[in-house]
Amino acid sequence: MRDEVRDALLAMLMDGRLAAGTSVSIDQLSRDLGVSQTPVREALVEIEATGLVHRVAHRGYQVAPPMTAQQAAELADARLVVETTAAQWATRLLDPELLPNLRAAHRAHEEAAGAVREWDGVTRDRNGLPIQLKPYFEADWRFHQTILDHCGNDFLRRMVGSLGASVQRMRQNVHRGPVDTELAVAEHGRVLAAVETGDPQAAADAMRAHIEAVRERSIADA
Repeated sequence: MRDEVRDALLAMLMDGRLAAGTSVSIDQLSRDLGVSQTPVREALVEIEATGLVHRVAHRGYQVAPPMTAQQAAELADARLVVETTAAQWATRLLDPELLPNLRAAHRAHEEAAGAVREWDGVTRDRNGLPIQLKPYFEADWRFHQTILDHCGNDFLRRMVGSLGASVQRMRQNVHRGPVDTELAVAEHGRVLAAVETGDPQAAADAMRAHIEAVRERSIADA
């Protein structure tokens, strides 16, 4: 039950139903989700560890405000440590399922980016962003998750749980839309090409270049 409630709350945080900087009503959420207040409280405690919500003394939980430029930079630094290592290890290990899965993830990312480029300029989500961005962001992270899933280290994978949520929080700041999607797809393509060579250092370098580029774009949007 708690896991289901947590996933529902995360979805609300990502699509703007729980807007940045607003108070969280446990009573209202329990009614909306049709559950008691206990699993809602437990889920919020778990989500607090990701930084998406925080507890304020005598006021309960609040949704975290959008990331500052400094926070976006620090997130990128953390991703550089974890994800360049994962790319290097995954390429060195070269699990037989890595390349087909990574190619499929890249194709899905390209298709999602194409949908963003075809945006009608009108339809927006609760955050005021093109409605196609949510599936695009999911496809984007799936590419990264695929590498992490094949890095051969369970501890490294677990470390990325809160990073993934923070990446989603960072994306609430995004203003670039189709421009950023084209850049990200091209950068992912270079990561894939490096992994295909079987050169661990080349894969790590390509991932580093991608995350550093994301860092610059994120700071500009913050």
